[in-house]
Amino acid sequence: MYGNIASRVGSFGLRVSRATGVFARRASCIPSRAPGAGYAARHAYTRRWSSSSAVENMPSLMKFSNGEKVKPTFSKAEMEGRLRKLRTYMDENSIGGALFTSYHCINYYSDFLYLSFGRPYGLVVTPEKVVIISALIDYGQPDRRNHLGETVIYTDWQRGNYWRAVEQELGHIKGKVGCELDHIPEENHRKLQDAIPGAQLVDIAEPSMYMRLIKSPEEIALIREGARVGDIGGEAGRAALAHGVPEYEVALASTGAMVREIAKTFPHHEIRDTWSWISGGVNTDGAHNAVTTRPFQSGDIVSLNCFPMIAGYYTALERTLFIDHATDENLRLWEINCEVHRRGMELIKPGVKCQDIARELNEIFQKHDLLQYRTFGYGHSFGTLCHYYGREAALEFREDIDTVLEPNMVVSMEPMITIPEGQPGAGGYREHNILVLHEDGAENITHFPFGPEHHIVKN
Repeated sequence: MYGNIASRVGSFGLRVSRATGVFARRASCIPSRAPGAGYAARHAYTRRWSSSSAVENMPSLMKFSNGEKVKPTFSKAEMEGRLRKLRTYMDENSIGGALFTSYHCINYYSDFLYLSFGRPYGLVVTPEKVVIISALIDYGQPDRRNHLGETVIYTDWQRGNYWRAVEQELGHIKGKVGCELDHIPEENHRKLQDAIPGAQLVDIAEPSMYMRLIKSPEEIALIREGARVGDIGGEAGRAALAHGVPEYEVALASTGAMVREIAKTFPHHEIRDTWSWISGGVNTDGAHNAVTTRPFQSGDIVSLNCFPMIAGYYTALERTLFIDHATDENLRLWEINCEVHRRGMELIKPGVKCQDIARELNEIFQKHDLLQYRTFGYGHSFGTLCHYYGREAALEFREDIDTVLEPNMVVSMEPMITIPEGQPGAGGYREHNILVLHEDGAENITHFPFGPEHHIVKN
C-alpha cells in the first residue's frame, strides 16, 4: 500500500512515513527562505499543496475570551515577583525574549497547567509582555487562568500554526532568545529557529530551575496543605488495607480521600493528577511501581505512596507497612531504614551540601552491609513537578550534587533499600517526609507516623 502511494506522489517531492502514513516533504523540495522571512514563508508551499481553499480562509491564530477569569492560585504580587526575577536574569544576560514549553515552567510563570495530548504549548516572556500560546481545542480555559497577559490561540486548520504564533510573538528579536533546551526535541529546535531566524537560541531551563529552588511563603503554604492532604491519603489507605483486598482498591480509597479534601480546601482549583501507588510483596521493589490487581496477603510488606497534586504542585507521603505480622528479618531491615531516615532529617539544615548528607547516610547502610541494596538518592526538591514533568535536579541528596541548602528550600528525606526476592526480608523499604528549611534548621511538615510500632496493620 505504502509503495503504491509513494510511487504516485514521488513526482511532487513527497514521501510517506511507513510508521504513520503521514505525508512529509523532502527537504530539497521545500522552497528556500528569503532573507528575513519566517516560518510561514518557508512553509507556504506545503500549506498551499495540502489545504483546500475553504480551509485556507480559516484563521491560523485567534484571540478571544470565554467566561470570567478564575480565582488564581497565587497573588498577583507573587506571580509578578517570579516574572521580575526572570526578567532581571534575561536583562543581565542580554536575552530579548523567552519561550517556555514545559509543563512546569509554563505553570510556574502563568498558573496555567496545560494538557498536551500531542500538541505543543508555550509561554512567551519579553520585557514588555507575557503571552500564553494554547491550542483551540482548549478554547477559553487557558485564557481564564491567564491574569498576567494575553492568550494567543492556534488552530488546527493549517499545519505549523503553533510556530506561526511563536514567530508572531518573538520573530522581531535579533539577539538572544531563551528556550528550554532540555525540553525541545531536535525537530522542534529547528522549527523554532525557522520561526525566529534572526535569534540566537540559548538555554533558559537551567536558570529557571535555580530560581524555582527557593520557595516563596505562598508556595510553602500550598506545599504545607499538600503534605496535610497526603497524611489524609495515608490514613485512608491504611484503613482500607487488609488480606484479600486488591492493590487498586486500596489505592482508590487513598486517592478518593485526597481528592475530596483538595476539593473542599480549594474549591476554585482544577481537580487533577492526584494519585496513589499502594503495592504489596514483590511489587514494592521499585519506588515508582504502578498498582495492580494483586490481592494483599497476610504477612505482605506494603509500600504506601500518596501523591496530592494541587495547582501543579507535588507533595508526597511514602511509608512501609506490613499486614498482620512481620518476620524478625523484616523488622531488622525496616528499623535500619528508619534509623537512616531519622538521621537524614537531622542533617537537613542551611549551609549543608546535598552530597555530604548522602555520604553520611551511606555510612549507616554500609555499617549494616546494606549499601548495595540502596536504589536511588535520599531525597529531592518540591514545587511545580510531577511524575511526568518537572524535577528540580540541582536539589537532590545524591553524591554528585554539591548544592548548598538554603532557607526556604523544601525537600524530602526518603531512604530506600530493596532486598531481592528469595532472600530473607525481601521487599522494598521506604519512608518519606517533607521538610521546609528555615534560618536555623528544618521543619518536618509530614505528620503521618512511620516505623514498626505504628504500621503492622491488622484490619
